[in-house]
Amino acid sequence: MNVSQLRTFLAVVDHGSFSEAGRVLGVSQPAVTMQIQALEADVGATLLDRAYRKVDLTEAGRTLLPYARQVIDEIEEARTALDQLSGIVSGRLSVGASTTPGQYVLPRVLGGFLREYPEVGVSLRVHDTSEVIAGVESGEADLGMTGAEVHGARVHYERLGSDDLLMICPAGHRFATRSNVTFAQLTDEPFIVREEGSGTRMAAEDVIRHAGVDPGELKVVMELGTNEAIVSAVEGGMGIGVVSAQVAAKAIELGTVATIDGAGFPVARPLFLVLPRRTLTRASEAFANYLRGVL
Repeated sequence: MNVSQLRTFLAVVDHGSFSEAGRVLGVSQPAVTMQIQALEADVGATLLDRAYRKVDLTEAGRTLLPYARQVIDEIEEARTALDQLSGIVSGRLSVGASTTPGQYVLPRVLGGFLREYPEVGVSLRVHDTSEVIAGVESGEADLGMTGAEVHGARVHYERLGSDDLLMICPAGHRFATRSNVTFAQLTDEPFIVREEGSGTRMAAEDVIRHAGVDPGELKVVMELGTNEAIVSAVEGGMGIGVVSAQVAAKAIELGTVATIDGAGFPVARPLFLVLPRRTLTRASEAFANYLRGVL
C-alpha cells in the first residue's frame, strides 16, 4: 500500500462516496476506484461495501481506518516539521464556514492571505454551522468560521468579528414604517426561517427567547437553506425573516424589503473562529493569525 491509496481510502470514508472523494482530491471517479481496488488487492481484503448511493466500511475497512489516519497524520506532522526548518509555510488548507462568513467574510480576505502565503492551497467549503463544527472536530476541516457555537463539541471557539442580524419584511408591510415593534405583535405573522443547524437560526432564536417568546410559538410557514432564499421569499410577500445585514443590503437598497424596527433587532451576533483541539498545521496557524489581524 502507498500514501496515495491511503489518502484516497480516507477521502471516500470521510465524504461517503467515490465521486465526492474524487472531487475533493481533484481526480476522476475512475481514478478513485482504481486506487481503492489496488489497496484492496494489496491488503487482500474488501475494505468498502458499495451499496446504491452509499459506501460502508467492511470489518477489514474498520480495522484499517485508524492505522490509515495515523499514517497520514504522521506524514503531515513530518511535512510541518520540515517546513519549519525551511521557514516556508506551504501545504493544503481545508476551511469550513457557515453561510455568512463563507460567502461574505472569508472570500474578501483569502486573496490577501494567498498573496502573503503563495505556497498554500486553500479549499473553502460552505455548510451549516453544525456541519462546519463537526468537520473541524473530525479533522475533515483544518479550521472553520461560524456565526454560532454548538455546545459540547470538542473544538475551541474564538470570537472574531461580528455580523448584524436584521428582521425584514416585504416593502409594503404594515411593520415597515413602525418603530418599537414587539414580538407580541409578531406572533401571528408568517415567518420564513433557516434550516435546523443554521447559525443564523440559532442566533435569531436566542434573541426571540430573550424577548420572552418561545420560538416554537412563531408561525413558521417555510424553512429555507440559505439567507438569499429567505430574502427572495420575503421580497415575494411570503412572510417575515431574519437574515444577515450583508445578505439583505442590496434588497434594502433597492426597496424590495424593509427592516423591522424593534423586537430585539437589529442585533450584532459574534462570528467565531473554530479551532480543533489537535495541533494546528503551519498553514492553519498562519491563516488563523491572518484572520486575527484583518478581522
